[in-house]
Parts: sequence; structure tokens; C-alpha cells
Amino acid sequence: VQLQASGGGLVQAGGSLRLSCAASGSMFSRYHMAWFRQVPGKQRDLVARIWSGGTTNYAESVKGRFTISRDNAKNTVYLQMNSLKPEDTAVYYCNMYDPLTGVDSWGQGTLVTVSS
Repeated sequence: VQLQASGGGLVQAGGSLRLSCAASGSMFSRYHMAWFRQVPGKQRDLVARIWSGGTTNYAESVKGRFTISRDNAKNTVYLQMNSLKPEDTAVYYCNMYDPLTGVDSWGQGTLVTVSS
């Protein structure tokens, strides 16, 4: 499975961005999808996850500001980011986990920069 992330960019604090991640293949609906982020020199952290059944989980730092969603017909997962803060600046990575095969895949990352 290949993942193609897009939508990053430069935004002022308080602004919004929507990230998209398109997946190849025909089994997208069974995959658990997630967004992680990483700042240089630090570990990659989970931002949000959406399970195949639609249940979502969020990091405490983004609850109420970010929304993860998926469109199985388009093989795409989204991350709507509102009320952005400078501390949200990071490279955001899309992740896919197939619970049937155990395959875990990553997208190439998209940079989000929030200026103060």
C-alpha cells in the first residue's frame, strides 16, 4: 500500500489546514488509519487515529481542535486542523495498519508550519 499525503503549508496561529492522505489498493475500508507528527530531534507522536469502524482517538493536545475523518469511497483519510498553534508545527505523517495482514505503512510526510 502506498500513501500520498498532502495539504501541509504555512499558516498563522489561529488558522486552519486540512491534510489529506490517499491510499492505493482496494482494501482501504478495513485499514486503521492515523496521523502522526514529528519535530526534528523528537520522537514521532500520534495525533489522531480512526479505526476501520469509524471510532476515533486523539492526542490530548489536539482534542477539540483537530478532526480525523475518512472517505472509504475515495481511499482517503483527512485531518482537519483548526485553531492552530505554533506548537503544532511539525512534519505530519499518514499511517496505515492492516489488521488482517499486520502490514504497517507510512506516507512521505507533509510539513505544517504555524507562525505566531
